[in-house]
Amino acid sequence: MRTTPIRVLVVDDSALMRKMITQMLQKDPAIEVIGTAMDGAFGLKKIEELRPDVVTLDLEMPNMDGMEMLRHITKRGQTPVIVVSAHTTQGARETFKALQLGAFDFVAKPQEGSSLTLENVADEIIAKIKVAGAARKPRPQIATVDEALLRSARKPARPPVASRTTPSKIIAIGISTGGPNALLFMLSQLPADFAGTILIVQHMPEGFTQMFSNRLAESCAIEVKEAASGDLLLAGRALICPGNRHMRVRRMPMGDVVVLSDEPPVNGHRPSADVLFRSVAQEFGPKVVALIMTGMGEDGADAIGAVKAAGGLAVAQDEGSSVVFGMPKVAIERGNVNRVVALDALPNLLMVQSAAQRVSSFD
Repeated sequence: MRTTPIRVLVVDDSALMRKMITQMLQKDPAIEVIGTAMDGAFGLKKIEELRPDVVTLDLEMPNMDGMEMLRHITKRGQTPVIVVSAHTTQGARETFKALQLGAFDFVAKPQEGSSLTLENVADEIIAKIKVAGAARKPRPQIATVDEALLRSARKPARPPVASRTTPSKIIAIGISTGGPNALLFMLSQLPADFAGTILIVQHMPEGFTQMFSNRLAESCAIEVKEAASGDLLLAGRALICPGNRHMRVRRMPMGDVVVLSDEPPVNGHRPSADVLFRSVAQEFGPKVVALIMTGMGEDGADAIGAVKAAGGLAVAQDEGSSVVFGMPKVAIERGNVNRVVALDALPNLLMVQSAAQRVSSFD
C-alpha cells in the first residue's frame, strides 16, 4: 500500500481552472499538487523537473496544446494522464482522440460558477487520480484497427434494419476506465451479419455517450447507436446507454425493447451495470452473455452473478488486458463468473456464442 501522497501536476491555460483543480485535489491528504503549468511546453518542462505520478491535462491551450503534450508524454514514459475535458461536442471528440493516444481516463471540466458541478467533479477526479497513481504499469497493448478499411469493406454489407431478425443472444456489457479503446477494438471485429444484440453500460458523462456512439458507428460493421427507450433488440445492433440514465430490457408482443429510466444511482453509478445485468437475467435467462470489463470499482460485480444463476454465460476480462482490473477482479473473487478471457479473444467468443445459439434456436 502506498504510504506517500500521489504527486500531481495540473496543466491548464486558465488560471481560474488551475486554482479550482488544485483546491479540489488538496482536500484529499492522499494527493499532493506539486506544480501547475499554463500550456503544454511548460508542462513538459515541469514533468522533467518534478517527476509527477499523475498529470491532469486540459486539451485546449495556446502554444503547445494538450494533444501535442500527450503525444510527448506517451513517447517518454508511463506517466498517467487524466484529461480534463470541456463538456462540449468538440471537447468530447478531442477527448476520445486523447484516450486513443494513451490518456488514462477523463473527467468533464467543471462549469464555472456552479458549485454543485464542482463538488461532483471533485469526487470523480480524486477517485480517478488515486486509481491512476496506483496503476503505474505498462498499459495493455491493444491491436490497432484499420478504420478506413472497415468503412469501405464491411459497412456496405450491413443488412437494413427492417430485414434484421430477433437476435440469437443478448450480450450485456458493463465497462468503465479503459472502456472506449477496448470497445472500439472488440466491436470493430464483429461482422455486419453478427447474430447477437449488444447492450452496453459504459460509465461516461451525459453528452459524451452520443459522441462515443457516433465514433463507434463510424468504425464498426455492426450498427452502433446511443440507446433510446423503445429501441428494438435486433441482430447486428449495439446500443449504448446514455449518460445519467439507467437501461433495462423488456419483452413485448411486438418485439423486445430497451427502456431507459431516471431512477437514483445504484452503487454511485447511473448508468449502472448492476441494473442492466439484473434486467437481462430476469427477462432472458440462459440466452444472455454478460461481460464485465476493465474499470475501477465494483459496479456489475454482484449482478453478473444473476446472469450466471439464470443459466447465462458470465465472463470477466482478464487482468493482463484490463487498464484497471477492478470490476472484473471483484466479480471473479465473488465467484460470479464462468470464464476469464483476454480482450483479444472476446470478439471470437461473442461470434461463437451467437452462432451456436442461432443454430440451436432459443425459445
